[in-house]
Amino acid sequence: MNQSRKHAGNVARAWLATCLALAAAGFATDTRAEALRILMLGDSLTAGQGLASRDALPARLEAALRAHGLDVQVIDAGVSGDTTAGGLSRLDWALADQPHAVIVALGANDALRALDPAVARSNLDRLLATLSERDLPVLLTGMLAPRNLGPEYGARFDAIYPDLAERHGTLLYPFLLDGVATVAELNQSDGLHPNPAGVEVIAKRILPSVLCLALRTAHPAVMQLTTEPADCAGGG
Repeated sequence: MNQSRKHAGNVARAWLATCLALAAAGFATDTRAEALRILMLGDSLTAGQGLASRDALPARLEAALRAHGLDVQVIDAGVSGDTTAGGLSRLDWALADQPHAVIVALGANDALRALDPAVARSNLDRLLATLSERDLPVLLTGMLAPRNLGPEYGARFDAIYPDLAERHGTLLYPFLLDGVATVAELNQSDGLHPNPAGVEVIAKRILPSVLCLALRTAHPAVMQLTTEPADCAGGG
């Protein structure tokens, strides 16, 4: 009888241990699922061309956001060489990750190829409209046309981003390469793509705008923020 009771006790303890282990695993999964997911849809500047994955902008942004206490995953949806047309065509695929917010960082290749600014404007307009329909907060990062394309082209292209940000009510970071463009020591040998030091400058400068984006999600993770940006009004 005692042996039988001992055996039954061992079985019960084993069953309880299994249940606790499964519950712990489920809790860990749920905790990770609660992380704020921010999709960064872009080109080689997002994909981190020429860099280790840990040095790409999405990875550095994620690290910076986590340093502010935010449980976040920044999803790298950058494709080198992509234009606004390419970004628009793969938007549905990128959204399969079910992000809570989106950073749109497209247009550099349109300008480098001197594509018609009206086409880039139309592509971005449609892209932002789709994100608005899905109730996804957006941070639009601007780009400037190369000055050698002339003042008329530059004026038409540069105006795309502030115009569309106002039209769609999105946050705007005026120039993604602010503080890095044309600075030799912050770029790779091609003079176009930032090196790790350049990426750190971009991440530091854009961080307040990304924090504002996070706050627009009203996601539970934003309650963990240790600091908040001073001003999230208007264009960010």
